[in-house]
Amino acid sequence: MSSDRLVLITGGAGGIGAALAQAFLDAGDRVVLLDREAEALAARAAELGTAHAVVDITDPDSVRAAVAAIAAEHGTPDVLVNNAGLLSLHGPVLGLAPEDYKKILDVNVVGTFTVTQAVAAAMVEAGRPGAVVNISSIGASQPTPGMGGYESSKAAVDAQTRWAAIELAAHGIRVNAVAPGPVLTPMMAMAMPEGSEARSAWTSRIPLAQMAAPEDVAAAAVFVASAAAKHLTGIVIPVDGGQLLG
Repeated sequence: MSSDRLVLITGGAGGIGAALAQAFLDAGDRVVLLDREAEALAARAAELGTAHAVVDITDPDSVRAAVAAIAAEHGTPDVLVNNAGLLSLHGPVLGLAPEDYKKILDVNVVGTFTVTQAVAAAMVEAGRPGAVVNISSIGASQPTPGMGGYESSKAAVDAQTRWAAIELAAHGIRVNAVAPGPVLTPMMAMAMPEGSEARSAWTSRIPLAQMAAPEDVAAAAVFVASAAAKHLTGIVIPVDGGQLLG
């Protein structure tokens, strides 16, 4: 199958980014990976056989320049997947430094907005319909102590999804979000090996008794970006094994 769509994926150097890229490639799409980690990005792009562009999503000039260069070389994007996010800063409400909270918001909220704005503007200018998929988190709806900075940023991403969806619908651009629970990336698997107390603590919260694989998240993203979901916009799809049921 070949759709010849152009798909941009931010945070493309990471484990979920790689799974997203492979899923869209398998659907017949062309993929450009974006990330600020130049060396890791180049290695991932070489591994998958995709194009890539170094971009800092917290820098509007970097984003605009990258989108313009991609459009000039590859054509107008058809799909954007906002996968880049900061998950490494945590702390309780009485302990998280305000400057650390601001870093989380700059990447997860403002960065997502900046890329969406630039790519959607290119779609509108070209008169092309398209799809935006934001990678959110079930933490936007279900808090975990110590992770409120990240989780509140994802609640903002969910609101941003609905905001963009209602305004961009007139241009034929659909905007949806995929909200994973804990995802068993290679890094997570190393930090929480099979049989560990930490892994058991997480899986005990999940009715299906296992974390999502990166491919599970990717499958949902491919679906909401596809023609099969042509009447879906402004929704957030949990990929959580039923965790939000608890």
